[in-house]
Amino acid sequence: MSAYTDARAPYIRIDGTDRYRLTGPVMWEIGVKGSGLWVSVPRGRGFDVSVPRGLHWAVSPHDPRYLKAAALHDDLLGRGWDRVTAGAVFHDALRADGVGPVRRLVMLLAVILWRWS
Repeated sequence: MSAYTDARAPYIRIDGTDRYRLTGPVMWEIGVKGSGLWVSVPRGRGFDVSVPRGLHWAVSPHDPRYLKAAALHDDLLGRGWDRVTAGAVFHDALRADGVGPVRRLVMLLAVILWRWS
């Protein structure tokens, strides 16, 4: 499993929305620690955790454990990465932030299948 370079929460919620903005960069090493393959999401990048309103009781879009992973995922999609590859990075980042295996699996399937639903 890989890790972030800084475990702090570098984001703020945009008033009155379910969106966030990074106040500092998020750096993630892809694959395993020591791989040397880094993704850097720049400061100022906007992102969200897209959860249908009817499911907020089960998965809060404001749970801090999801936010850095969501920023990574949204940035990778914006760079043209495919949904499955960006989803794999999202899954690993959720694991690094302590999200359990069942919830990670559900969230991974949601981000991969989102466009096909």
